[in-house]
Amino acid sequence: MSLRDRLNTIQLSQPVVQAPTEGADSAAYQALRASLQTQLLDRIDLEVMSKLSPDRLREELRVLVERLIGESGAALNAGERKKIVLDIQNEIMGLGPIEPLMADPTISDILVNTHRQVYIERAGRLELTPIRFDSDDHLMKIIDKIVSRVGRRVDESSPMVDARLPDGSRVNAIIPPLAIDGPLLSIRRFAVVPLKMDDLIRYKSVTPEIAALLGGMVKAKLNILISGGTGTGKTTLLNVLSGYIPHHERIVTIEDAAELQLQQPHVVRLETRPANIEGKGEVTQRALVRNSLRMRPDRIIVGEVRGAETLDMLQAMNTGHEGSMATIHANSPRDALSRVENMLGMTGIQMPQKAMRQQIASALTAIVQVGRLSDGKRKIVSLSEITGLEGDVITTQEIFTFRQTGVDAQGHVQGEFHATGVRPKFLERISVYGVRLPEDMFDPQRVYE
Repeated sequence: MSLRDRLNTIQLSQPVVQAPTEGADSAAYQALRASLQTQLLDRIDLEVMSKLSPDRLREELRVLVERLIGESGAALNAGERKKIVLDIQNEIMGLGPIEPLMADPTISDILVNTHRQVYIERAGRLELTPIRFDSDDHLMKIIDKIVSRVGRRVDESSPMVDARLPDGSRVNAIIPPLAIDGPLLSIRRFAVVPLKMDDLIRYKSVTPEIAALLGGMVKAKLNILISGGTGTGKTTLLNVLSGYIPHHERIVTIEDAAELQLQQPHVVRLETRPANIEGKGEVTQRALVRNSLRMRPDRIIVGEVRGAETLDMLQAMNTGHEGSMATIHANSPRDALSRVENMLGMTGIQMPQKAMRQQIASALTAIVQVGRLSDGKRKIVSLSEITGLEGDVITTQEIFTFRQTGVDAQGHVQGEFHATGVRPKFLERISVYGVRLPEDMFDPQRVYE
């Protein structure tokens, strides 16, 4: 028996709710929607509902809600009926009020500041939306729905959680007592179709020449560290660069919340696990990196290094797993090296400073610095090579840089990519792998648009 047939046999027993008189955002509208949703959930078989395809379920819900509206006696116009049906469909099947935002491919971030405010980021700029949740309890139900799908939990004993949606979008939630004013939800979205290098060139995030050099570095199995601040596009660039990895190689990815979208056929994805309610069962990135060494990887990709796993990652790079990549939060290439050194100290292993720096200099070949400019655009702002160790100092040389020259009347950043005139030492290795680059691309007099 279908959901529709099941409802046909049930008479409406809830009190009649009057139609809203103050628009779709009024308290009366919310009361009507809540009442209809409660009646619907009381009358449908959740087990049957879970077996239906999304399209079939959405159609069944539409028919049932429209029948409930008719039986309630609520006088709604066509627009109000359509909206209330859509709202209830989104509540049951999706993420409630923010479900339409999830369907908008131009939105990169959804930021929910308690039930009262929902911001979005579009084209690098934050915008306040008119969307609201009914209450903090309503928002908490949506957060619970998200985290329960991936086996995570959020409550007073564990008030912070990282999770992901089925499409790979990264989710962070934090609730009282840590969030003073109410639950907070942040969703970092990713493109359904992953960006490619041609897209970055079209957006002028990188020049064709620099793109060719980066592709050659990946093909030549150089170890690359991608550095940048929050929201600068580190993971996006890591995903793009991974596209240059040959399809015959075995790749192991390690992340806190799985978000990489590699297109190769032989990809093994690992994800950390938090401790359970008893404080047991945690699996850290360091444990996954160590385990990955026993999985016969050709390359290891760490979504973001942030702790003791840095030592194991560097050792892997130094012991045959060349061509590995990772991201790190840092504001400059030099800061990135300092952070890596600091994280080596988090391992608890007593190691002389020079030995730490020797490990870093021998493992990493290049640092790609990405940045988000004042107009919201993201660019590769620096490409540096790690050349070795002189005394106790890790030496680097910048190969390409982006220089901002000003801001136009519309607030758009103006600038140019420049070569510094330095020819990287790894050019010979790139050529061995069959990558040919223009001889004049490192000319410091050349300006790249």
